[in-house]
Amino acid sequence: MGIQNDLFLTPSPELFIKRLLVEGIGDCYYLGKSFRNSEPHSPRHEPEFTMLEWYKMGKDYTYMAACVLRLLQHIAKTLNNNSLSISYQGTSLSLEKWERLTVAEAFETYAKIDPEILYHEKAFMKGAQKKGYVTESFTYEDIWSQMYTQEIEPHMGMHGFPTLLYDYPMQFSALSKLNPDGKTAQRFEFYIAGLELGNCYSELTDPLLQKDRFQQEAKKREISGKISHPIDWGFIESLKHGMPDCTGVAIGIERIGMIFTDAPRIRDIRLITFS
Repeated sequence: MGIQNDLFLTPSPELFIKRLLVEGIGDCYYLGKSFRNSEPHSPRHEPEFTMLEWYKMGKDYTYMAACVLRLLQHIAKTLNNNSLSISYQGTSLSLEKWERLTVAEAFETYAKIDPEILYHEKAFMKGAQKKGYVTESFTYEDIWSQMYTQEIEPHMGMHGFPTLLYDYPMQFSALSKLNPDGKTAQRFEFYIAGLELGNCYSELTDPLLQKDRFQQEAKKREISGKISHPIDWGFIESLKHGMPDCTGVAIGIERIGMIFTDAPRIRDIRLITFS
């Protein structure tokens, strides 16, 4: 009888690319399939999708924000007769610049959560209770994500320009460098018409800190009863050999396609192949 192994489809190329960064590959990109069946099915998500992910050595997330904007501008000009104006599902905007918001500013503006309590778990949970959220048996991460989805995301990229939302709580940025405040991480997501299109970090390169982040995340998933994902100890070992300072971004290609074809659902632009 042959040896049996559990095999999995990869949800992201990130940890594999970072092994190559340790080996000295330098600036690089990946364009290919990723698979995530633990996220709810919706018009904006399919279990199989196309990921564009690229890394730039010696730079941080602020540099990558400028690169992403230039990419969007290039696509718009190519498709729209050199125009930076686009419209998606009735929302018109210009790709001339970012609307820039920190996560703290977004929560203060749209959820009326004071920045002083946003990063303090107990105070935040009390604030959420006052707003009517059911917090019993839920974690800070659970309620924060629920509030983010319901009260923040619908406003992103809705005010004339794409939104660059940056400096997330460290609890939601396990692979990102921290800011000097020790509470927020060098991470951004970007949105057009309420649709999240990509995610970027200034990459964490410290193997001991990365190990601690992974262990904390695994413990929280176990406590909350979520699906357990084995820690990638091989990745931790590779970091010990030294990963260069860099920034990386991951972009959902189908979602970009939705924006520039004005498609309401991912399945409307999904390629169908026949064997």
